Amino acid sequence: MSHNPVSYKRHRFPSIVIAHAVWLYFRFPLSLRLVEEMLLERGIVVSYETIRCWAKKFGPIYAGRLRRKVPSASDIWYLDEVVVTIGGKKHWLWRAVDQDGYVLDEIVQARRNTKAARRLLIRLMKRQGCLPKRIVTDKLRSYGAAHRQIMPTVEHRSHKGLNNRAENSHLPLRKREGVMQRFRSPGALQRFVSVFSAVRNLFVPTHLKKTAIAVHLHRLGALAHWRSMAGIAA
Repeated sequence: MSHNPVSYKRHRFPSIVIAHAVWLYFRFPLSLRLVEEMLLERGIVVSYETIRCWAKKFGPIYAGRLRRKVPSASDIWYLDEVVVTIGGKKHWLWRAVDQDGYVLDEIVQARRNTKAARRLLIRLMKRQGCLPKRIVTDKLRSYGAAHRQIMPTVEHRSHKGLNNRAENSHLPLRKREGVMQRFRSPGALQRFVSVFSAVRNLFVPTHLKKTAIAVHLHRLGALAHWRSMAGIAA
């Protein structure tokens, strides 16, 4: 799918600075103030509030342009949920990853029940456009109930030890949560993870690329795609 060029009109800083700041913020466990400091070291004087505005405006635009993995009927979906405290109240981030650790979708919900699990499965079906070979979850009964309602013909394996891929996918967000000193609202969390996971999907190699040279080449390709997508290719 082709996209119109990203517009940087009415922005004082050049596109390469904006794209680099957004990349730093979403790619690494850095606070806005740390990104500000890293840019200052390069002679770029910009406030952390400006970086926040860049991340809010351009992050979703970039995420929408990043290449996505082609869905396959042979994919295995690993589903899990993690609690996130926002304003003293518990919310649940429901996430689905595939067999390579690629984040397929995630949704913030106020409940941890069958209705929430069903909503995740429906979103996945619409987003992927096909059913998976298998879904793997922990022993939360809500998954089984939602599975029987939404995709009863798909194999469902429910076992705590089989779901490590989904559980491990929460770790990067937990690191960011500490750096950011928690999220201010469910909407802010949803917006952040949508961009954060899209950037991570691009830059983190799959478990199949184990050699150093394979990882290096993957990262070079990811950087080239990022620059091209942001409209700053040399």
